[in-house]
Amino acid sequence: MPEMSLEHVTNNYLDVLREIGNIGAGNAMTALSQMLQSKVDMQVPQVRLLEFSEVGAMVGGEEQLMVGVLLGVEGDITGSIMFLVELGAAKGLVKKMMMGYDSGQQGLDEMETSAMMELSNIITGAYLNSLATLTNLCIFPTPPSLTVDMAGAILSVPAIMFGELGDNILMIQSRFFDEVEVDGYFILIPDLPSYQKILSALGIV
Repeated sequence: MPEMSLEHVTNNYLDVLREIGNIGAGNAMTALSQMLQSKVDMQVPQVRLLEFSEVGAMVGGEEQLMVGVLLGVEGDITGSIMFLVELGAAKGLVKKMMMGYDSGQQGLDEMETSAMMELSNIITGAYLNSLATLTNLCIFPTPPSLTVDMAGAILSVPAIMFGELGDNILMIQSRFFDEVEVDGYFILIPDLPSYQKILSALGIV
């Protein structure tokens, strides 16, 4: 099997990842609707291959306050997945989920953090389940860790982890709506052998 890097990702692969994004986002929105007990709509997810230096600008600038949730990925593939959402949007989602609870803090208190981790678990789980279904691979997440910080600081963690794969990163942006518009960003970081497993399972290499 030829050695690959993200610089050689084909349009075919991006099409498959868009499909995974569509299915995963659909599953996540259904779960989110049930949690929030209201209708949640979404736009078609955007899948982009970016240089890591471009990711900060994509999420609103490196100084934008974000909530970042990082989970390990284990099973037939290994790596990490990160879910990013702007802090104000995260607090709005948590407030609705917790029947109007608001700590009044700029960041998240312990109860809000717990709720946000539960929310992130469901959303990232939906994406990983979609990838597992399409590839017939066994994929499961490890417990999440949550950080509230500027986007640049949060992104420094996957940037270090991703260094061996080159300069490009795969990001899925999902825009969804209930009373407000929320942009959620997924960064999938499989290790290099796992990328090859995914491509092989999809019949692309």
